[in-house]
Amino acid sequence: MAAALRNVTTYDLKLAAPLALGFVVFFITPLVILLALSFQADPQGSHYGLTQYVNFLGDRFSLGVLGSTLWLGVKVTALTLLLGYPVAWLHQRAPSWAKGTIMLLVLLPLLTSVVVRTFAWVVILGRQGIVNASLAGLGLIDTPLKLLYTESGVVIALAQVQMPLMVLPLITALSRIDPNLADASSVLGSGHWRTFRKVILPLSLPGIVAGCLLTYAAAITAFITQSLIGGGQMLFMPMYIYQQASTLQNWPFAAAISIVFLVAVLVVVSIFNALGRLSRGYTNA
Repeated sequence: MAAALRNVTTYDLKLAAPLALGFVVFFITPLVILLALSFQADPQGSHYGLTQYVNFLGDRFSLGVLGSTLWLGVKVTALTLLLGYPVAWLHQRAPSWAKGTIMLLVLLPLLTSVVVRTFAWVVILGRQGIVNASLAGLGLIDTPLKLLYTESGVVIALAQVQMPLMVLPLITALSRIDPNLADASSVLGSGHWRTFRKVILPLSLPGIVAGCLLTYAAAITAFITQSLIGGGQMLFMPMYIYQQASTLQNWPFAAAISIVFLVAVLVVVSIFNALGRLSRGYTNA
């Protein structure tokens, strides 16, 4: 009987072979090719070296594009967290019949193409869009505000597009918090704000870290939204790579930019993972 139970609960590693093969073929191999391409010193591939990386790291314009892209992710993540946490908190406190409606509203953007949602923001933020028309109708502005093709417009659009990636982990984290903890805090004399700051917020840190990680990674790589909302006024890393590869046909430099961007994203992800481990240790204390 014991041998039979061991056979049921033990799996052969060969079952993972198809997945491992697909991972090697569709991820590892293209990444290795991209890395090899980045070491070509010229588009013709006549010789190899670190020329492309030196050109990128020695160019203040390229470093500025990288910095602005990483900073864009910070602003989008902060805005998404600021708007998404109350939604997750409302879902947790809402009655059962309202939770389904809130969850539907959170998931509804995922049922629509990101291209459609981005074009909707083009209409909303335009000079004759809903925002300017409403402000003009209220007499708050005399001339239309420039919201489209600005960094503020990109941040707002990206925050709405990536909102589900922030709200869903927060809902999961808040749902795991025992409601009796808040009641105990109130009984001990803490107000609502102190209870939130000392109990709810620390226990929801794993959800915050997970949501920020997903939102940040998605925001800085959102080629469509950055391109349509930002237009030709701003340049971020995805568009920079596209220009070098497709427009200028400088594939080695585009590959080097991609590798540098990948490394920068991995560094940020590592920081988020470290924060996630600290938050789990804090909540388990």
